[in-house]
Amino acid sequence: MKMQINDRIVIKASPKGFDRNRIILLTHLYHLQCPLLNISYCPVTEEEIPDGKSLVVVVYNSLGWMQNDIIRIPVNDYQLMVHDSDGSRVETQFVPMDNSTSNLRSLYTKAYLGVSSKESAKYWLLFSASVPPLGWNTYFISKAVIKDNSGMKKNDYFSILDDLQNETLKVGPGPLKMHFSPASGQLNRMINYRTGVDVPIQQGYLWYGSSVGDADPQASGAYIFRPNGAPTPTTRLASLKVMQGSLVDEVHQQFNSWISQVTRLYKDKEHAEIEFTIGPIPVDDSIGKEIITRITANMVTNGIFYTDSNGRDFLKRVRDHREDWSLQVIQPVAGNYYPLNLGAYIADGKSELSILVDRATGGASIQDGELELMLHRRMLFDDGRGVGEALDEVVDVDGKIEGLTIRGNYHTSINPLGAGARWRRTNGQQIYSPLLLAFAHEDEKRWKAFHVTKATSMDSAYSLPPNVAIITLQEVDEVVLLRLAHLYEANEDAEYSTLAKVELKKLFARKTIKEVKEMNLSANQEKSEMRKVKWNVEGDRNSGSAPLRGGPVDNTTLVVELGPMEIRTFSLKF
Repeated sequence: MKMQINDRIVIKASPKGFDRNRIILLTHLYHLQCPLLNISYCPVTEEEIPDGKSLVVVVYNSLGWMQNDIIRIPVNDYQLMVHDSDGSRVETQFVPMDNSTSNLRSLYTKAYLGVSSKESAKYWLLFSASVPPLGWNTYFISKAVIKDNSGMKKNDYFSILDDLQNETLKVGPGPLKMHFSPASGQLNRMINYRTGVDVPIQQGYLWYGSSVGDADPQASGAYIFRPNGAPTPTTRLASLKVMQGSLVDEVHQQFNSWISQVTRLYKDKEHAEIEFTIGPIPVDDSIGKEIITRITANMVTNGIFYTDSNGRDFLKRVRDHREDWSLQVIQPVAGNYYPLNLGAYIADGKSELSILVDRATGGASIQDGELELMLHRRMLFDDGRGVGEALDEVVDVDGKIEGLTIRGNYHTSINPLGAGARWRRTNGQQIYSPLLLAFAHEDEKRWKAFHVTKATSMDSAYSLPPNVAIITLQEVDEVVLLRLAHLYEANEDAEYSTLAKVELKKLFARKTIKEVKEMNLSANQEKSEMRKVKWNVEGDRNSGSAPLRGGPVDNTTLVVELGPMEIRTFSLKF
């Protein structure tokens, strides 16, 4: 399957890739992608749907499991309906476009594309998508047929909760509920009614002032985080706006003129998605600022929290402590920050609070029950580590220069003690490999007559085990490079921290595997040719049992075994 990705995407299927009729998936058609979809810029979805046509949305899933998620696209009409590839009506919800997104769109389409975008879209259209593993599904959006004069009311799709006079506001269409205080506009509780976990919790934004290198000779900069004291809260009060619907509830908060966020709770998910918009960070007071979000839970954590190591195993961190040497604490904040690629969590005797991030960032637990994430930085002095300039990123649009504004997401969940690993592992993969969308305006009947609307490259009755992920599937010269990874650590989960098996014949059900060679991790040497050096380490008395590892691949069955945290690399010929 060949794929060309730039501003357009063309997908064509090789005749050998399918069982019947040498189907060409998208013949001579361009499917548009929208790389600025997170700021609502997607011209093909915003245009009026031509008469006799539908907005075709092809949704591709690169994971080895079935993926169910909510698709969000910007539109200008709320009288729309969605059908799946089988012709069944799909539940939808419309949410009005918020001002923060509209402002970002206006500025950054000009900055990124060099052209002024049209007027912002009016709504987000939300619908549920279910996509097979290593496959795609097609959805058709068309104008709704009005059979009487009553029309379709916006309130049939979303409602804005204006009565915020109650002492506590409970939000969430699913089992996870979040409680907010209308008086302060702040979060004060999370409850999962399915598991019974109830955690008093607060979340807000603060900023560390950046050291300029005077009293402390080291300035904060691109490579060095050096705060000049305790963080300053951005506000004690936040404006609050709540929108409720059948698929998702949204809580919009404005913390100050340059920090806002949207918290989303979905009907079929037991976690919250937080979308933050930060910037431009003001520096008129000549103080560099490093922006964090801090989540404070009523949990006794004894100075312990956990962070991922390159998105794989989670390492135990102890505040002001190092396992291998005696630590002299000079920087109590910066010295307790760790890199995050996947996320972090804290736990007490009853429950776990987990956070997953959508980008590499820094995280810490400076006080018991706290997790903080570094989200944005803007400084006025160089840290002297080689860049030769301050970390002061700006955007210049028609001569107007302002600091960089960023938009991102993180996800948070509460679970019973020991049960958070499944959420972190599964949702971590979905954040890393989200559904890929492509759009076109075409006649629905003609599309279905000439194209495959739903398919998978795997056996239709097969999916990867929940504890295994594909981390590489790439054509290199005349072979296909495949890397499989076990997602769980030993003893992390009673069911999934066990030997897993992957059936290559079912993984590539539409092809015949001619040859399988196991390679080293970097795929430049056959594993059978590797020679390991045994090191004798002075003072090492570790006589523990060897980790569980998968055995050789049988050339007849082509079943791959993986032990906890094991990654195996294969070169395949078809």
